[in-house]
Parts: sequence; C-alpha cells; structure tokens
Amino acid sequence: MSKSLFNEFDGVSAKAWKQKIQLDLKGADYNKTLIWNSPEGIDVKPFCHADDFENLPETSDTEVTSWKICQTIFVSDSESANHKALDVLNRGANSIKFVIPSKDVSIETLLKDINLISTSIHFEILFLSEEFIEKIMTISSKARIYIHTDIIGNLAKTGNWYYNLNKDHEILNSVIASTTKQSTSLISVDVSLYQNAGANMVQQLAYAMAHANEYLNHINNNASLRVIFEENSIEKFLTFNVSIGTNYFFEIAKLRALRILWKTLASEYNFNSECHIIATPTKRNKTIYDYNTNMLRTTTECMSAILGGANTICNLPYDAIYHKDNEFGERISRNQLLVLKHESYFDKVNNPADGTYYVENLTDQLAEKALVLFKDIEANGGFLKQLKEGIIQRKIKESAAKEQELFNNCDDILLGTNKHPNPNDIMKHELELYPFVKQKKRKTLIEPIIAKRLAETLEQNRLKTEKI
Repeated sequence: MSKSLFNEFDGVSAKAWKQKIQLDLKGADYNKTLIWNSPEGIDVKPFCHADDFENLPETSDTEVTSWKICQTIFVSDSESANHKALDVLNRGANSIKFVIPSKDVSIETLLKDINLISTSIHFEILFLSEEFIEKIMTISSKARIYIHTDIIGNLAKTGNWYYNLNKDHEILNSVIASTTKQSTSLISVDVSLYQNAGANMVQQLAYAMAHANEYLNHINNNASLRVIFEENSIEKFLTFNVSIGTNYFFEIAKLRALRILWKTLASEYNFNSECHIIATPTKRNKTIYDYNTNMLRTTTECMSAILGGANTICNLPYDAIYHKDNEFGERISRNQLLVLKHESYFDKVNNPADGTYYVENLTDQLAEKALVLFKDIEANGGFLKQLKEGIIQRKIKESAAKEQELFNNCDDILLGTNKHPNPNDIMKHELELYPFVKQKKRKTLIEPIIAKRLAETLEQNRLKTEKI
C-alpha cells in the first residue's frame, strides 16, 4: 500500500488525552484517582504517549527468538542425573542446570551422551574448588558452558566466605586464569537472592550492578586477569541469575533495564558488554495452600522473563516449595515453557516489547533510579563494605516489611491464601520439605540476607489449626 491506513486521522497529543480524561472524571482529582505509586517510587500514569520521550527509544538487541528451556537437576548421583538429563532433553528442554553439592560428582558420567554443541550446560556448584572447576573446563571448547561462581553471593546468602576473603579470591583468580574459552562463562551474580528476600526492583538492579562491580574492580586491578579478558574477548563472561515476580510489565522492564545498566558499567572498563541472563520465577509469592495457583503465577512470570529478553528460563514447579523433586511437577513446569514457545509463539519476534511506550518508560525510570542508588553505594565504599556494615541487609528488610504489610492488609493479594482461602484445604500430610525459613544459630562474619515467602506466617498459623 502506498500510504498508511492512519494518515487520514489527526494525531492526538498527550495534553489532549489528559484534558479528555479530566473531563470524563467530572471533577475527581486526576492524580489521586488514576495515578498510582509503585514500591520503587514510580508514578504510573493511566496512559503513556510519545510526547513523554525527548527522543523515541532505540531498537534493543535482545534475541527473544533464541531463549532456552532449562531443566534444573540436583545431582545426588552422577549416573541418575545423567539419565534424567537425557530424558528431559528428549522431552523438550534444550538447556540443563546441574546443581552440584559435592566434589564426588563425576563430570564424565554426568555429561555422557549429551550433545554439548546444541545443549547449553549450567553448573551451580555449592562449594568452591579450583580442581573441580578445572575438570569442567576440560570439556570440548565448542560446548556452551556456564559455571556459576559467585563468592560474593555466597557471602551475602550465608554470611560467610567459602574459606576466607583472600583464599576465595585466590581461587577465583586461578579459575579465571585457567580459561581461554570464549564459550565459557565463569562468574555469576545472584540477583535472585535480593528479590526473594524482599528487595524492590530498583534495589535489585542497583545491588546487581554493585555486586558485579566488585568483580569488575577485582579483575581490572589485577594486571594478569585484565590481559586474559582483553586477549580472549571472553563472550558473556558474566551471568545474572534473576528471579521474576508477578508485576508483569515491571518485570519485563526490569530485565531490559538490567541489560542497559550492565552495558553501561562494562563499557566503563572496556569489557565485553554482553551478559547472559538466566531467569526463574520467584519463590516469594508462592504458596502451599491453593497450590495450583502457583502455575498461573509462574506462567506470567515466565512470560515476563521471555519478553524482557532472558536468555535462559528455568521454570519453578508449582509444588517446589513443599515437595521433593518429582516427575509430575517438573513435567508440568517444562510443558508450560513448551506451550509458550511452540503454541503461544513466544519465540517468533526478537524484541516484542520495543516501542511500547509504557514498558519503555518503566525501563528508563527503573534504570535511572537504580543508577542513582548504585552511585550512592559506590560513593560510600562499595557493595562489600555496605554488606559488612549491614546497610544492604537493612534496606532489603525495610522493603520486605513494606511488602509484607501490604500482604497482611490484603492490599497485595495471593489468591487462595490471603484472599478467598479454601478452609477445607489440608496440607499437613503433603509437606515433604520444610517450606519456611529455617532457624539455625551459627557464627557468621556478616548478617546473611534471608529469603522469605510472603505467606509463611499465615501458612504456619493455618497448619496449627488444621483438622485432619
């Protein structure tokens, strides 16, 4: 067609839209009636318009068409884990995340018969061992390997280093120095811890950057490590582990803002500004009562992750917080992603959120606010210093308390739990795992950041009064 279908219509400015809305409100206050304030301090207007932007946003470089369906496998036995991996790869997964608890795991057995060219492999190692990581590094150079080494994340989560500050960094140095593979990612940043502990999105993004900046500073200040990164141009050397909540459009914007912020930060060091984002639905809003609603929550959360540009999606089984690993829960969670990819066509457009004024506006605001907080952290000594002083922990607790209050007052609704609960729902006999924060006194260097679900106290009270 030689001319647009819409050329015959006059454009409508943002000012004209607002005037029309105010007329329809018949005297009601526009700001109080239609504008709501998010926990991140963002005023969300009832509509967005091109007039809100000085320059229209540029096209992003996200590749939504290539996102991976990942299956998480806890490795208690190498052979059994290998059989499980081969099975799920035949049933739709194209990425595997092995969670490895001990050095006894055989890498050769674990990866036997897996096509390492077409399957990306993630290793979440629950200990720090140079020798074990070197075993992984012997895998074919053509394999796409992601080793989730996060010594700072371990400190934040447990309150302690694996060994101590110096030894942890020495091992990290040795691990980095041993690689020349462009297809291997060695360092990860566990952003999911902050989300699951109750941090708002601005905090999550700022802490992610400050956390990552500790690694960048460490590498930049070590001449030999700096040379390795410059000479090998290591592709996507850093992985962000991110948890996704149910605030649909905000979560899309959060991932987009994360890439913008990382690109800005990495460019300051002249490092590769590409990163790998592996996204998992949050546990914070999951419940043991009316547990099938968890499937609805994880579905929208996975949609946000995909549209936001995550490279790999690991779905959370609907019963993960109270059941041990089981074939049914894992199959359902995998099938949710298969439906999104193959029946809902969430792999057909590379940047579907581009040009959406609302998402673009949220992206800009989240990035700008996170950048301000990041600069404040750096101006006051950096992430590690603020962790040791308890500032990060205190800020997260304050945010979590506000969110908890909204939940307790039913302003933040979890259907079937604090709204329309089913009094006949009995769960005592279903609990194979302890679904609440475990209390264990131990000596720590710093106060650990503790992940906690919103519904925990309410659920504990219900369990006490259950009649079987």
